[in-house]
Formats: sequence, C-alpha cells, structure tokens
Amino acid sequence: MSSIEEVLIALRRVIRATDLHSKHLAKTTGLTAPQILLLQIIRDNGELTIGEIANKMSLSQATVTAILDRLEKRSLAYRERSKEDKRKVHAYLTEAAHTTLKDAPIPLQDHFTRQFGDLQEWEKTMIISSLQRVAQMMDAQHIDASPVLDVGLLDRQDTPIENIAPFQGKASTKK
Repeated sequence: MSSIEEVLIALRRVIRATDLHSKHLAKTTGLTAPQILLLQIIRDNGELTIGEIANKMSLSQATVTAILDRLEKRSLAYRERSKEDKRKVHAYLTEAAHTTLKDAPIPLQDHFTRQFGDLQEWEKTMIISSLQRVAQMMDAQHIDASPVLDVGLLDRQDTPIENIAPFQGKASTKK
C-alpha cells in the first residue's frame, strides 16, 4: 500500500468515526454533538450569556442562538433576561436536559481529549502540526471550524441528507 493510500485511509477512518458517532448520538439522544456540548457547557458553568457560550464553544453567537432555538423547542433549555442587566440574556437547562445528559453517550471529542492528554508534548505538537498541514493541503485552513467532532452544519435541524447543500468550498452556519 502506498503512503498516499495510507493517509487517505486514515482520513477516511476519522471521517467515518465522526459520522458513526454522530449517528449514534442522534439515535440515542435525538441530539447532535454541538447540542450536547452546549448543554454540557451550561450544566458545567451555570448561568451563562449567549456570548459566553459562543466563546466557550468557539462558535458565533448566531450559531449558538440557532442551536438554543432548537433546544428550546425540545424543552431542553430556556432563556431568561438578567434581572441585574436587562441587556443580558442567560441560558438555562430544564430537568429534561439534565436527564438527557446523564443518559447520553460520551461525546467523541471527550474521548479524544482524554487520550490526547495522555500523549507526550512532542507527540501532541507533531499531531497538531501534521493535521494543520493536512488541512492546508486540502485547502481547508480557512474553513471556520469549532472544536466539535461532528459532521454537517453545527446548527442543523433534523434535515434529510438530500436537502443539505453540497460542499461549496467553505463552511457555513446559515440556515
């Protein structure tokens, strides 16, 4: 097997693992990885504004708002205006969200984070450098991305795959 074939197989395995885990999350919880991550961030940090959540998730406020809209429709989260500063809106979890998080499988990035944390510093640096180079080789270094292992749009609804626009060369979080 040639080196290029080995690289392409490894990339395909990463893509497939992400896709399979996303499907597993959807099947067991009905949620996407970004939705679960958002719920976890609220659970772990308490009262947060949309902007604070966006910073923690490395997403735009518009994307976080879209994700929260979907979670509110499912009665998993709600928003309230701050009593101290009426300009601020905080997000909160419902009891149903706490139950969902208890029963949810561990997100793929959590599993990856634990194993990555066990590596030596030189190994971490080598992996980061290699993956950044691969992204550059795929002309993907300018694609907006957050540290969430998931496939598709981060603020997607339950949309049949045939209704999702094909890859256009850059990521989009528009509805």
